[in-house]
Amino acid sequence: MSPGVEALLEQARSGLQRLTPHETVEALRGGALLVDTRSDRHRREQGDLPGAIVIDRTVLEWRLDPASPWRIPEATGYDRQIVVVCRHGYSSSLAAASLQALGLRRATDMIGGVQAWIAAGLPLADHPADVRP
Repeated sequence: MSPGVEALLEQARSGLQRLTPHETVEALRGGALLVDTRSDRHRREQGDLPGAIVIDRTVLEWRLDPASPWRIPEATGYDRQIVVVCRHGYSSSLAAASLQALGLRRATDMIGGVQAWIAAGLPLADHPADVRP
């Protein structure tokens, strides 16, 4: 019998040092990479985060692995802090755990996702998102 998705989520989060929205802002000031995995529709509904790079979840590991020929230029090393965000902070936990399994030991996610960012009164971007194919 499968342990279920809640157990998978709990296991993923057990290895993460998850950040609040305000801690995420501080991490960005310290050089962290903010990666938004939300769909176009959800970004249109909620807005974009300042400084975030949008990467589709289906190619996330290939774009962020410093050894991948398909990496983005910002994937500079396995020690770079990466903060993954999604709508509510569920799929981002699974994505961050996958990045840690890849060797990106400082990968984490933001508690509550973009919904929590908005609830915290933090600003949204005033320009189009930096979407990476």
